[in-house]
Amino acid sequence: MFDFFRKYNKIMMIVLFLLIIPSFVLFGVERYQGFSKDEAVAHVDGTSITRPEWDAQHRVETDRIRQQSPNVDPLVLDSDALRYATLEKMVRDRVLTVAANKANMTVSEERLSRIFAQDPGLATFRTPEGKFDRDAFQRVTGRTPEQYEASMRAELATQQLLLGVSGTTFTPPALAAATINAFYEQREIQVSRFAPEGFASKVTVSDADIETYYKDHTAQFQAPEQASIEYLLLDLEAAKKNVTVNEAELKSYYEQNTSRFGTKEERRASHILITAAASAPAADRAKAKAKAEQLLADVRKAPNTFADVARKNSQDPGSAEKGGDLDFVTRGAMVKPFEDAMFALKKGEISNVVETEFGYHIIRLDDIKPAVVPPFEQVRATLENDYRAQQATQEFAKAAETFTDAVYQQPDSLKPAAEKLKLTIQTATNIGRTAAPGATGPLASRNFLSALFSPDSLSRKQNTEAIEVGTNQLASGRVTQYSAAHPIPLADVKDKIRAQLVTERAAALAKTEGEAKLAAWTTKADGANFAAPVTVSRTDAKAQPGVVVEAALRADASKLPTLVGVDLGTQGYAVVRVTKAVPRTAPTAEVAKQENAQVGQSIAAAEDAAYYNLLKDRYKAEILVPRPATDGLPFAGAR
Repeated sequence: MFDFFRKYNKIMMIVLFLLIIPSFVLFGVERYQGFSKDEAVAHVDGTSITRPEWDAQHRVETDRIRQQSPNVDPLVLDSDALRYATLEKMVRDRVLTVAANKANMTVSEERLSRIFAQDPGLATFRTPEGKFDRDAFQRVTGRTPEQYEASMRAELATQQLLLGVSGTTFTPPALAAATINAFYEQREIQVSRFAPEGFASKVTVSDADIETYYKDHTAQFQAPEQASIEYLLLDLEAAKKNVTVNEAELKSYYEQNTSRFGTKEERRASHILITAAASAPAADRAKAKAKAEQLLADVRKAPNTFADVARKNSQDPGSAEKGGDLDFVTRGAMVKPFEDAMFALKKGEISNVVETEFGYHIIRLDDIKPAVVPPFEQVRATLENDYRAQQATQEFAKAAETFTDAVYQQPDSLKPAAEKLKLTIQTATNIGRTAAPGATGPLASRNFLSALFSPDSLSRKQNTEAIEVGTNQLASGRVTQYSAAHPIPLADVKDKIRAQLVTERAAALAKTEGEAKLAAWTTKADGANFAAPVTVSRTDAKAQPGVVVEAALRADASKLPTLVGVDLGTQGYAVVRVTKAVPRTAPTAEVAKQENAQVGQSIAAAEDAAYYNLLKDRYKAEILVPRPATDGLPFAGAR
């Protein structure tokens, strides 16, 4: 039936148009959008977090992780665990924002301005003329300046809210010492190991044992379903290759971005600062300004004394001892009034008194490094690459429509889509329903693999629809060969089963022997055979298994020496003689201080968590999708 739709696509579009449009008029578009658009995945204080909001925020989080860790495993980014963590963070942010608003937590304009002025990241978005490049900011961050400001206000308000709890915690030194010392506890031990290898010769495994194990554990001996596939990937790199570069446009792009390809003008200045906060009383600010005016008169009479005057009078702790020297800076590094005055000076000139939010400045321009712009031909290759990258997003949007249409209209082959968009058909073998370790690109995408292994795809071996497998990445694939899951013949796994049974039974014999020795040596220590004593701790196991160290540390220190038995599973059994508790080497004063601080931070984090749980209950925060029980399993849906 679907072949009919594909063949007569245009006719069907006209018919559907005539049928659907009148019903839109009568019932509204909303009836056709279903309920998934506004499906709530969480509630906080009577408002919902919808699935589209969750999806959008998760894309932001995964993009951020990719930027910070380019080599991150794509399977991690596509996991249910990370998606759920994103939702939990959204709920937490929403709860804290609601609590901050209800507590009337606000952030002053002065504080926000000071933070923005000191943020080096924001300085990169200033043009050579000192203006804020709104388009560049939105392109890089994906947010408008207003959205960024709102998020900063919310973040600062919630920090202020939590500080009222975590900032009041108190950790007595005795509590910190008890906590730290318990972690760093040491024990002197002797170990007697009973390894399975020593009992393997006593184990007999018959063919009947192997066959019985095979029949009882058929699930262990299944060859998974696998497919050989071919696929196409459309991404920004592929779109970039289809961008046509016009020489005139390239030169225009060069002229508009000269500052990016060369070095900006740099200026070196010295200053004298008399501090006066913007919120200070008018009388205090007037007094500070008068002092700055007097110092200005002094240095203008004797310009060579500027550095000495700065050392004696400047209230900028970072530059005063250097005679006011601020080293070389470009536009955007200083607050605007200071910057405007500095870039208006000629070399050697001294400014009038300049007022900023920090107080009153006297500025002397010491040196200028002119901007250096390389010629067009020298940076042509870089220009072309940047230009293609800039245009690639637009080209990708157009190519995505062509790609989506091509893989659908001609479902029996990827070749037409590949030829239209100059893409390479890639192949892969032994592909399963879940991504293999180390898989990348489409082969790491759960959605892509699910589409490949859908019943329709497996039976008809037609193209999948175009599927988003990453940011600006679309893929389509088709199964060329398929092998269903099937039992592995007993002959192929017989040796593996024999080895496994020998290991299991030898370990059981080792455990039995170890338990017998433990009982005997507990009654009478004569003949006990232990290795040389070693001192172990949680931070230094001395090559001992972790379960051995934990068992030794759990032994009652008031009843030493004592014996404990430790089941090592397939590694056998160990009898551990705990001879004595060894005091921890006293830390230096600096280390002790750091450890106390760490305990304090842990207690503060616990207080924060308890307070957040209280707020969750108060504002009826609820996540409506189930927590993934096992990473990699899809969510079962809303509950």
